[in-house]
Amino acid sequence: MAHLQTVLGIDLGTQSLKVVFYDFAARRIAASASAPLDVRRDERGTAEQEADWWLAALSAALDKVPENVRASARAVGVSGQQHGFVAVGEDGDVLVPVKLWCDTSTQAEADEIMDAAGGRERCIEIAGNPVMVGYTASKILWFRKQDPERYRRMAHVMLPHDYLNFVLTGEVAMEFGDASGTGLLDVRARRWSPDMLRAVDPDGDLASRLPRLVEPDTVVGTVTDECSRRFGIPAGIPVAPGGGDNMMAAIGTGNVTPGKLTMSLGTSGTLFAYADAPVIDEGGNIAAFCSSTGGWLPLLCTMNCTFATELMRAPLDVSTADFDATIGGVPAGAEGLIVLPFFSGERTPNLPSASASIHGLRAHNCKTGHLLRATVEGATFGMRFGLDELQRLGLDAAEIVLTGGGSNSAAWCQIVADVCDLPVTLLEQDEGASFGAALQALWIHERASGADTTLAAITERHLSPRPAACRTPDPATAGRYTDIYADYRRAVDDVASRFQT
Repeated sequence: MAHLQTVLGIDLGTQSLKVVFYDFAARRIAASASAPLDVRRDERGTAEQEADWWLAALSAALDKVPENVRASARAVGVSGQQHGFVAVGEDGDVLVPVKLWCDTSTQAEADEIMDAAGGRERCIEIAGNPVMVGYTASKILWFRKQDPERYRRMAHVMLPHDYLNFVLTGEVAMEFGDASGTGLLDVRARRWSPDMLRAVDPDGDLASRLPRLVEPDTVVGTVTDECSRRFGIPAGIPVAPGGGDNMMAAIGTGNVTPGKLTMSLGTSGTLFAYADAPVIDEGGNIAAFCSSTGGWLPLLCTMNCTFATELMRAPLDVSTADFDATIGGVPAGAEGLIVLPFFSGERTPNLPSASASIHGLRAHNCKTGHLLRATVEGATFGMRFGLDELQRLGLDAAEIVLTGGGSNSAAWCQIVADVCDLPVTLLEQDEGASFGAALQALWIHERASGADTTLAAITERHLSPRPAACRTPDPATAGRYTDIYADYRRAVDDVASRFQT
């Protein structure tokens, strides 16, 4: 242990903050820890956190790691929940509670921005994406309208992972992957869009408040003496640009070259692929994001994945230990039961004011296992829609690499394989976004040491499949799911007219 050298990956999630210290010589996790986070919600769709909660959680998680392991860190990478709006004053103070990606209270502002920019199609034309309610742009406009005095005091617009980088280094910067989720970036040109900035603030100088954009192999800064004392990690070690949690999960699953798909079953559900060129969906279902590796990351996001299954698991009184047996004992399709799990509205389909609903409930399927399995299937069908859309845009793959909390369920992994009719791979390194952040930190460390290393080479060396956990589709079940998925899509169409914005 005296010669232990690690890289530190930090993942600031919605429900918890996690730290991973990766011993890159021994290729093992030296230590990991987490701390829970709360979300302040209300009936208007508000979902907020205080930035101070993140710092307290970071301290709490790091305090669980042995001192000698913390001292072994040679570089840091930070992953963070996307789209959150951190308004920072000139003195470094956060001016307002942080609105999160799952905050749907700013739909009116999202519509107002798109109208000002010339409409939804025009936004896609000039920036690559429409302005979805979860994106940062609508939150900035909301702040400008609701609190103009504090808005004038705002010196910096940051995303959650940028704020942690700022705390660690004192530097203000943003990389292209997370920046593309603001709704303000021209993803084709990889620069801030003047048209979108004017649509948010036609009279102000929003551009001057946005961070400098940095390339993925840039050292953002180094850990300050103050942070070294506060968190117990070495001063002076480099901090990588980091990125959004999906961008870091792409690195953590080896999705850094064309031909791979990653599905993340987290609080939200995401499905994404790497591309060497921008992939623009004129319908706006697939987000045209940049990656945090120098390319692009076309991505589908649903707002209700494990968020939905956890909500249903509680009143059904199914323990985590009994989850697999409960859903595994019910046939595919839950005997005609369909759940649309839109508990917090939905991004894809774009129904921010929607609510969850149950279809086909009858005496024979009004059972605990059926309700829970139908919720799992509903969340998975949302991912299947993304698969169809990515294939329509010319992005294909022979397998899905699965990550996120839902991937801990062997039964859910099999459902993914059957619904998507593709093999599912799970990795030995199952830390997802936090491990991706650690690998980006390792890339920075090796390049700073003089090695001409590519990120693809690093993922090739440090990622390996977990054969016993991998799943292949059952042909008969996959065939049944073709019809069941069609029933799900009809149910979505039936309710969509009630919630269209």
